Amino acid sequence: MHLHKYEKIWLIFGIGSLSLFLAVLGFGAFWKGTHPQSHGATIDPENIEAHEAFQPENLGLTKVDDDKYIVNIAASAFHYDLGVDEDGKPVKKLTIPKGSTVLFQITTKDVVHGFNVSGTNVNMMVEPGYISRMETVMKKPGEYTVVCNEYCGVGHHLMYATVEVTE
Repeated sequence: MHLHKYEKIWLIFGIGSLSLFLAVLGFGAFWKGTHPQSHGATIDPENIEAHEAFQPENLGLTKVDDDKYIVNIAASAFHYDLGVDEDGKPVKKLTIPKGSTVLFQITTKDVVHGFNVSGTNVNMMVEPGYISRMETVMKKPGEYTVVCNEYCGVGHHLMYATVEVTE
């Protein structure tokens, strides 16, 4: 079978593009640790407080064990609810020790939101009726911005928080 010169060029280009795509995908998945969510737990979006994790007193950072934490978050229109501090003010900053394993659990009662801890592998889509969960190890100290990366309305730019990883 004879292949024309241009057919050979396009075949090489196509196979090369496919190989490059698979290499980038493999690098992201295996080296960087980027993985899709493993399961989809459901929740009633009209009554998220019925779930123990999303009751007002359980929101925010909770220490479970040595170097193990759970962060429960209720997202709503233009706001991440991380609970309140001792003075009754909304929490906008979480402080986590370096090397800690953190389970982020988040849900929403209104529209689709995003949850991205910039500079880490934490990146989830938050949909009404589902609990998004992702566990990660906070390896590098620093201050990381939490942003909503799914457009959710006119106040979308107001959805932010901070995660500080300390030595």
